[in-house]
Amino acid sequence: MNRNSRRGLCLVLSAPSGAGKSSVGRALLEREPELRLSVSATTRAPRPGEQEGVHYFFRSLQQFEAMEASGEMLEAANVFGRRYGTPRAPVQEALDAGRDVLFDIDWQGHLLLRRALPGDVVSVFLLPPSLEELERRLHGRGQDSPEEIARRMQASRDEISHWADFDHVLVNHDFHRTVTEVRAVLHAARTTGARQPWLPNFIDTLLRP
Repeated sequence: MNRNSRRGLCLVLSAPSGAGKSSVGRALLEREPELRLSVSATTRAPRPGEQEGVHYFFRSLQQFEAMEASGEMLEAANVFGRRYGTPRAPVQEALDAGRDVLFDIDWQGHLLLRRALPGDVVSVFLLPPSLEELERRLHGRGQDSPEEIARRMQASRDEISHWADFDHVLVNHDFHRTVTEVRAVLHAARTTGARQPWLPNFIDTLLRP
């Protein structure tokens, strides 16, 4: 077997809203050519500039539920009253081809994905430096009403309570340091024995008298 061949992995990046997950994810995709973003299906309407199959697969609730019922979803969850999920086929194809897939999903999706693909998931949870800083970032977006920000803050507390479900936990004090640390997690996960199926034969050649 080719020594460069390996099975791809699923890198889950999760965080409460406003903790920097999207920015860290974009930086990872820019710096890691073997990493591709998983495109989720959602029942919410497209926002200006969003493209079908690039940002999301936009589906009606009926279409989404049909995909879920037929086993076409690796995971699915309710987020702020809308459905989000990960189509199975593109992820399986990427892993089999040795490509890594980045997931921007919440704690519910992470647990379901790990259940669907045991052994293929490594997860990172990002924490904000403080709740005050998190609220300041949400206000700084200028997109949400005070009521929506209050709702997101409560959802953030719930999200944070699930930190122990993740393999790695980082406090996002400094953006560049956080990106470096997540890349270190990714690189380490790529070199585990289970990800390198050529290793047993190679070891045999080293041990052969």
